[in-house]
Amino acid sequence: MAKKILTVIKLQIPAGQANPAPPIGPALGQHGLQIQDFCAKFNDASKNRMGDIVPVEITVYEDRTFNFIMKTPPAAELIKKAAKLKKGSGKPLAEKIGSITQTQLKEIAEIKMPDLNTNDVNQAMKIIEGTARQMGVEIK
Repeated sequence: MAKKILTVIKLQIPAGQANPAPPIGPALGQHGLQIQDFCAKFNDASKNRMGDIVPVEITVYEDRTFNFIMKTPPAAELIKKAAKLKKGSGKPLAEKIGSITQTQLKEIAEIKMPDLNTNDVNQAMKIIEGTARQMGVEIK
């Protein structure tokens, strides 16, 4: 028989750097999870993605056990990395703050494919391009 799911917690954690401090500790603690246990498993699973922000979906069961799925980094994070930016533009339509190439756009689209609702790279590129535009990043 399948275990009964209590809740699903969604967090964005820097790869390999989960610790019991907020936001992780309180989010897991209120559901009675072993925080150190999660941190150790997450850090081990994400150590090859250092420097990336990793969205994680933690499924908590009634018996206080859990499992988690790591997603691909947010598109905005990948775009900032490619354009070597600290953050997006405050006025994306008026102020362009950087640019990425078509090649970089395609690479980001390919990384994000598993989490996007399309199997077509060109469609994925359009989705990522929209995110870039909202950040004030041009595609060259």
